[in-house]
Amino acid sequence: MSIETKIMDQMKEAMKAKNTIALEALRAIKSEILLVKTSGGNGEISDVQEIAMLQKLIKQRKEAAEQFSANGRAELAEKELAQAEVIQTFLPQQLSSEELETTIREIIAEVGATSGKDIGKVMGAASSKLAGKAEGKAIAETVKKLLNS
Repeated sequence: MSIETKIMDQMKEAMKAKNTIALEALRAIKSEILLVKTSGGNGEISDVQEIAMLQKLIKQRKEAAEQFSANGRAELAEKELAQAEVIQTFLPQQLSSEELETTIREIIAEVGATSGKDIGKVMGAASSKLAGKAEGKAIAETVKKLLNS
């Protein structure tokens, strides 16, 4: 089942349940899918594009929540974080910090990285191998920690 079909099914359920937060998040995903399809040319969306799109939407929600919190708007921050959780359900299972560290150690061994100068090589390999399984920020922090220790 494609992500678009899942979105449509869950939108129907959210409408029936009158779950406005889920409905807003699902509409945002649907809108982004349409944007990617129309800008891509052939009207298709690949799995890699889906994951990148979902991660972008989650990142936007988290950044907005931070801004709302910083400006004393906790209720709006909670709404954004709740939408991020709904969007998160469409991503593959995220790696735990231990699994992430183990995988990055393997990648460091594969590329032969030895120091902080090799962060770029490791990040390139890690980003492609861990796409959708971990946030870019978590990958970067783990790579820096392992190469600088």
